[in-house]
Amino acid sequence: MSKADEIFIAMCRDIIDNGTSTEGEKVRPRWEDGTPAYTIKKFGVVNRYDLREEFPALTLRRTALKSAMDEILWIWQKKSNNIHDLHSHIWDSWADEDGSIGKAYGYQMQVQHQYKEGMMDQVDRVLFDLKNNPYSRRIMTNLYVHQDLHEMNLYPCAYSVTFNVTKEPGKDRLTLNAVLNQRSQDTLAANNWNVCQYAILLMMIAQVCNMEAGVLLHVIADCHIYDRHIPIIEELIAREPLPAPTVRLNPEIKDFYQFTTDDLSVENYVTGPQIKNIPIAV
Repeated sequence: MSKADEIFIAMCRDIIDNGTSTEGEKVRPRWEDGTPAYTIKKFGVVNRYDLREEFPALTLRRTALKSAMDEILWIWQKKSNNIHDLHSHIWDSWADEDGSIGKAYGYQMQVQHQYKEGMMDQVDRVLFDLKNNPYSRRIMTNLYVHQDLHEMNLYPCAYSVTFNVTKEPGKDRLTLNAVLNQRSQDTLAANNWNVCQYAILLMMIAQVCNMEAGVLLHVIADCHIYDRHIPIIEELIAREPLPAPTVRLNPEIKDFYQFTTDDLSVENYVTGPQIKNIPIAV
């Protein structure tokens, strides 16, 4: 079975069996009918995915890998905060009449900062350090900028990535690892989506820096299942897991800004049936 399935099943079972409920408490999210969206939650969930072993896509149900890549390119490559630059409708609920989500996500990636080496945005700084100073322990990005929070239509959920390079014995190339920090996660709607898109990001950055993609460590402060999602999760984790797919990037791409979703190859991705009409709390 896919190791991502194993991790997901164990995580969901732990949340349902051992988590704490927010029922009756003051919560921000609401269902479409206006009622409070309560959760069962666990604090401090940490999952580890080794991309050298397999790509961490769920087989319990299909994760739209090209759409996940499109969103990560929207943030990290296009550095956009406008949904008109995105091919899915994931962000429609948080966009204004012009399509903007405010000073969130991609907006923060295109802000230029002064460094000793000159003006750069956060993405270009990561690429510069990995190519010129790969053993630095300061290679990271941050989307949670307090001075701009009042102008964000949604505070960043996955807000920080820290990159770390290791030299594995017997390997010619360096290994690129990453820690994804997430303040909050809707487990059903977003868990494997985030895992897959940041795995693809790690693969892309490793490739253009002539490194091997290694471990993605996913740290979630508030990992929760919404009350109306519990029966769906129970049905999902009762399914039979299948082998992980093979996921590759076009090896000809050497410039991060040249990647498109056409450069993602997905083979042997067999899954359980898709779950439709998942209610989303806003």
